[in-house]
This record gives sequence, structure tokens and C-alpha cells, in this order.
Amino acid sequence: MRTALFFLVVCLVLSHWAPAQPAKPVSDPVEWVNVLMGTDSKPSLSNGNTYPAIALPWGMNFWMPQTGRMGDGWAYTYAADRIRGFKQTHQPSPWMNDYGQFAIMPVTGKVRFDENERASWYSHKSEVAKPYYYRVYLADHNVTTEIAPTERAARFRFTFPQTDSASVVIDALDKGSFIKIIPAENKIIGYTTKNSGGVPANFKNYFVLIFDKPFTFRTVFHDKKADQQALEFQADHVGAVVGFKTRKGETVNVRVASSFISPEQAELNLNEIGSDPFEIVTQKAKAAWNKELGRIAVEGGSVDQTRTFYSCLYRSLLFPRKFYEIDANKKVVHYSPYNGQVLPGYLFTDTGFWDTFRSMFPFLNLMYPSLNAQMQEGLANAYKEGGWLPEWASPGLRNTMIGSNSASIVADAYLKGLRGYDINALYEAVLKNSENEGPLDAVGRRGVSYYNKLGYVPYDVKINENAARTLEYAYADFAIYQLAKALKRPQAEIDRFAKRSQHYRNLFDPATGLMRGKNEDGSFQKPFNPFKWGDAFTEGNSWHYTWSVFHDVQGLVGLMGGPQKFVAKLDSVFTLPPVYDESYYGSVIHEIREMQIADMGQYAHGNQPIQHMIYLYNYAGAPWKTQYWVREVMNRLYLPTPDGYCGDEDNGQTSAWYVFSALGFYPVCPATDQYVLGAPLFKKATLHLENGKKLVINAPANSDPNRYVDAVKLNGKPHPANWLSHRVLMQGGTVDFTMKATPNQQRGTKPAAYPFSFSTENR
Repeated sequence: MRTALFFLVVCLVLSHWAPAQPAKPVSDPVEWVNVLMGTDSKPSLSNGNTYPAIALPWGMNFWMPQTGRMGDGWAYTYAADRIRGFKQTHQPSPWMNDYGQFAIMPVTGKVRFDENERASWYSHKSEVAKPYYYRVYLADHNVTTEIAPTERAARFRFTFPQTDSASVVIDALDKGSFIKIIPAENKIIGYTTKNSGGVPANFKNYFVLIFDKPFTFRTVFHDKKADQQALEFQADHVGAVVGFKTRKGETVNVRVASSFISPEQAELNLNEIGSDPFEIVTQKAKAAWNKELGRIAVEGGSVDQTRTFYSCLYRSLLFPRKFYEIDANKKVVHYSPYNGQVLPGYLFTDTGFWDTFRSMFPFLNLMYPSLNAQMQEGLANAYKEGGWLPEWASPGLRNTMIGSNSASIVADAYLKGLRGYDINALYEAVLKNSENEGPLDAVGRRGVSYYNKLGYVPYDVKINENAARTLEYAYADFAIYQLAKALKRPQAEIDRFAKRSQHYRNLFDPATGLMRGKNEDGSFQKPFNPFKWGDAFTEGNSWHYTWSVFHDVQGLVGLMGGPQKFVAKLDSVFTLPPVYDESYYGSVIHEIREMQIADMGQYAHGNQPIQHMIYLYNYAGAPWKTQYWVREVMNRLYLPTPDGYCGDEDNGQTSAWYVFSALGFYPVCPATDQYVLGAPLFKKATLHLENGKKLVINAPANSDPNRYVDAVKLNGKPHPANWLSHRVLMQGGTVDFTMKATPNQQRGTKPAAYPFSFSTENR
């Protein structure tokens, strides 16, 4: 017995230390995606705050199983045990909530409309969730629901038991809705106006459903009251229930589409399905995902690493969503959430630039530039229609977050070669931002008169998060400076933004070596607690925001007293305890809790301001520390599981960080040509660039212990720099990494190897 127990213990120990199983070659990348990654979340702790988006890449409409109550931003949570409906959603995050949503739900037994009464128990064991297909068994109704999406439409298939009381609920939700049943055509039409803001007064999402089976009964509901006589109704909250007699295993199929333009356009959008049966719609959706996911092929990682990579890549291809439609003349048109008109041209929405300027949009510029060119056209249209660039659009202007990071979005795209849109209108828009406050705090630049006059937004003039605004405005001014040069603007204009890009210096406190709020009279705020979240900063503290000098890291190195002190300061982020002061918020916000439990000191990867910081060791002669910490973050803070993120995923940003980092480089400073080196995660990655070129990243000795870069070759030649050029990468070729278990403390340690900084630019 003792011998058997001894061998059991040995086996358990060996299994714990055994290397992770390598993944098989990826031939079907969409099957590696876990759409439930990040769904085990709640307001007090985000493991992603995601939902399973059953959709096409960048699709106008997503579908999701709805477990939360009507209006709850946490509409699907992994821990929930009942489904209330299947919702067409446009929600970018639970904090922004939804708009233009409505729900469909199959029911058996008595007619039920109320979301609590119609809800059914379900289990993840009987749930299949893919980007292109969803299936679940609803136990209380003995019904299986399946969904297959297109960009603006979807096919539903309900498998019923034998019953004369099978029914389908269509809930147009509250805040003003309309429903009409057309029995002769097996059709239901209607609209919903439910939204969370950012829309004009005439906003509607028009929908149409066509069933493949005649109705045996029908009932209209308005404000929860059944009306069996009416075929249509408009009220605060309306819906319908239509019923059937079914055999055991009989399916009822529904084609559904919607439009922000008109009921007629909703019917046109049904053409995305046409006469395709359910299986063909599913196959086409799967092919669409494999086309986009397949642009990057990774090899030589573990099963979990491969699953995490493609799950993050999936999240990077959802937002900003298409907000345009194809009219009867095959023209691109859109309903404008800025002025309520139907206008020609592209429009995209549901993204916050405060998050996504950092890596999500640079990723589009690398892998999907023609799509981002359409997004830039859409951004120009938003400016022309609303008079301002949206910093957070959902679907129109929303008053959340800070900065004028649209400057980075515009500049990075143009500087990386995107063309075919009205860059002059976009430049006019960023110029307007640089001199004006907007109609909302989050539009234009709040405190801009102080910033332009004093060189910072003061702490004591009742403008919240003032230090964060100053730092972000300074980077935005650098982006404008770069764009102004490319557009050959007047030298005085170029010089103005070059000067303003240095305003970050005004907040550096030599006594603490950190960024600090400053009063209008030039004195620093008192008392100062670098662990205080909010106040002078945005969803972070001074330890997080001090590094927000993307464009002039060497300038920051100089302020801190040189490379050694700079590296020591970076190290401190990880060695300090995860203490915090939450008094500005009055409670511990979820971002604070996510930092506290991550066991990485003050490093708060669950929020965006510090996500680039790990790469800054490359600017001060210690690139091996970047390599170590990048691998630590990927290993410890990302998993292909429902609790797989370490904070809000945020519309592709936190996912794009992983995708870039797994490839071995990261865009620390958008609006430059450079990606800063980290260390690749896989033995090989092949990027199929849109221009037909192929970029291969080789690291054959890569493994968990071999996380350090010993040498780099670019197209067969030694590459001593700590960065790679976007222009060169777009020509295709190979990047070869020699990986070892011990750091090379000689490579990349001299200033000649350092990435771009404004202070050392040869102007």
C-alpha cells in the first residue's frame, strides 16, 4: 500500500511539472476559439466582461444568449443558470450597455411573454458556442435552439417536442417599440428604440422575422398584457407570441434581419441569407471566420496557448462594428447616429479610442489595412455629420473616458500608408479638437485653454483626471505633429505641436520621480499619494500613468535621472505591494481589485494605461526584462477559459496586446513606424499580409524556459535594434529569433539599439 501510494505521489508530481502538450498544426483556426473566454465576470470583478458574440467579423449585428434581466449590461454571465432569450445585441461592453436590441425565445406549454416566466434552465454541458454557430438545450421547454449569423441577419432553428403548444416569443423590449404580425406571410415586423444613449430622437432598429411554418395561434403583448384580437401595437413595451403544433423533433426555422434605416432595408438585409438552409449559413459563417483568423498561423505552442491566441484574435476582429448597410442599388449607406439622416458611405461604431488606440487599431493597420481605410472614411463621415470626432462611439457620441486619442487613430493609419479617404477632413477635425472643448466632456479637449496656455490641465480648477488629460493630450499632439509633417503643413503649425508634445514634462515631480497633478499657480498638488486611484488620473494611479509618454521615452528617462534609475523605477512597479487608495471613487472599483489579486505588485494589466510599460525596458538597456515580463503576463493573466482575462477585454485592446506580444513585438508608440521587440510565444508564426506578402517569425528553440532572446535576424541579416520597422515588415520576409533560457545582457543595451523617442529624433 505504501509503495502504491509513493508511486501515486511521484506520478502526480511528475504530471504537474510535465511540459504542456503541444498543439496540433492549426488548419481550422475558428475551432480553437473559445467565445466564452472572459464571460465569468460581474460588476465587482471583471475576468473580461465579455459575452459570446455569435457574429461575423465586424458584423453589424451580434447574437447572444441572454441570461441577465432586460437592460442589464451583464446580459450573459457564465455563472448564470437560466436563459431568458436570444438577443440581437450591439453592446460593446456592460459599462456602455446596449442599443437597438430585441429578443427571441422558444417556449412550450402555456403562452408566456414575461422574461422571468419564459426563462429556462440550461447547462454549459448542453451548450455549443462558436463564433459562427450557437446551440443550447432549454430544459424547461424541451427545446433546442440553434443560431447561425450573417453580418446583418441570422437563421434560427428551434427543435421542438411533440406538442400543440409550441411557441416563439418576440420581445421588442421597453422604451418604445412596435410589433406587427402578418399571418398570411408567416412574418413579424417591428422596431425597437431601446438604447443607452448616443442616438438622435428618430433612432429605431427595424426588424423582420419570417418563419417556415404557418402560425396556429398568435398574440400581441403590450406592457405585459395579452391582446389576442390585435395584429399590431405600438407602446412602451410590446412583443408577440406565435404558436405551432409540432411533431417530436420537428424544427421551426426563422430568418431574421434588422436595419437602422427602414423596414424595407431590413427585408433587403434578409438577402444575406436568401434561400440558404441553416447548414449553408453556418458553413459560410465559419468560412468567413477562417478567412480572417487564418491570416495568422501559429505553430509550436501548447494547446492552451494556441486556444488563447485564436480566442484573443477573435475578440480583436469584432469591433468597431459595421454600422452601414447595402441599399437596393447596391450602394453603401448608413443611418447617422450623429444627425439622424440616411447618408451615403461607410460608418463604424462601438469602440472607445482611449482603449483601442494602443494596439487594436495598430493591429488593423498591420493585418487589415483596407478595412481600416473604410473605418477612416467612416470617421470622416462622423465628423462631417456631427461636427466632432467621437472618442467613444456607441453608436454616436458618448460621454465617457478622456483624451483626444482620435488623433492617434487618424495619424497612425495615414502614416502607415492607408489612403482613399478624406484625410483633410480628418486633419481639420483633429485640429479642431486641439483648440476646443466639445459638447460633452469626452469630446474635444476638456481644459484645453489651460493646457494650451499653461502646458497642463491644472489640478485645482475642478476638471477631473487632469494629469491624465495632460499626458494624453501631449501624446495626441505628437501624433498631430507627425501627421502635419506628412501632410506638409506650415512649419509654424508643425512646430506648435512639437512644442506641445513636450507638455508631459510639466507634471514630472523630481522629488518622487513620478507624474503628479499640478495647481494653476505652478505648485504640485498636496497631499500626494502615488497609490491613489482616480483624482488626477483615470482608472489608475501615478504608478500607472507616469509611463504614458509613448512618444518620448528617452525624455522620461532623462527626467528620472538616466537609464539605471529608469530601469529601477520600472522594476518597482512589480516589487511594490498592491496597495491602493480608493477614496476618490468611494469604493473599490473592479480595476483596483484586479490589480490587487494579480500578484504583480502595482502592475495593473487589467486596465489600459500601463499595458505598454513592460516594453519600456528596451529604451534603457535592459530588453531581457521586457522578455521576462511579457511571458509572465501571457502565462499568468491570460487563459482560454471563462475567467481568462485579468480585467475588461475592452473591444479588442486587451486581446490585441496578447496577439502582438505572442508574435514578439508591440506598437508602443502609434504614429511612428516602429514596433518594439518583446519575445515571441510560438516556435513559428506566419502572417499572410493583405498585400500578398508573407511574414514568417521563427523561434524554433522557443519553450517555457527558453523565453529570452539571444539574437535576432531580419531576412537573414543580424538585427541589433530593439525594434522592427512597419515598412520593412510589410514587404514580407523572415524574422528569426534565437531563444535561450538565460538572458543576453549584451544585446540591445546600447543607445543605438533603442526605439524612437522624440527627444533623440533627428529633426
